Amino acid sequence: MFIQTESTPNPATLKFLPGQMVLEAGTADFATAEAAATSPLARRIFAAGGVSAVFFGTDFVAVTKADEVAWDHIKPAILGAIMEHYQSGAPVLEGEQAASGHASHDGPDEDVVRQIKELLDTRVRPAVAQDGGDITFHGFDRGIVYLHMQGACAGCPSSTLTLKMGIENLLRHYIPEVLEVRPVAA
Repeated sequence: MFIQTESTPNPATLKFLPGQMVLEAGTADFATAEAAATSPLARRIFAAGGVSAVFFGTDFVAVTKADEVAWDHIKPAILGAIMEHYQSGAPVLEGEQAASGHASHDGPDEDVVRQIKELLDTRVRPAVAQDGGDITFHGFDRGIVYLHMQGACAGCPSSTLTLKMGIENLLRHYIPEVLEVRPVAA
């Protein structure tokens, strides 16, 4: 098994490509080792040490390292953990399935929210997945879109620029009701 690695715009996050499917659909985000209880793969990666977050996409694993650790010191252990997992035949997730991502929303703005989600799914999410992350809809209130950033996008130095100059401009261009985009914490 050959696992490729790619850098992301977030220097604290590396994208690992195992050459096979990680999740059939959706994403899974583990901000702590405790949150990884339902994932044998995430548990193995956290056990490698120096890992502060793990994120799964359809064909990649994004790993965020702790600030005090160098990639040269933990990358071999993470590669080993991913390889061991796939050789073990264990599932990536136990029990619960991956999240589709978007929060539900009903009410008077339902049509606007549907348009926002459609643009996120067709234009934004595929692009940020290439960088090892995901951005999902969290809410819409009085013209303000609230988005949740995951994986390499969470804590990325360029995430504010991506939100304001990229996503906000895109949504405002296609949906006049959108006035602003703001990030939300997990």
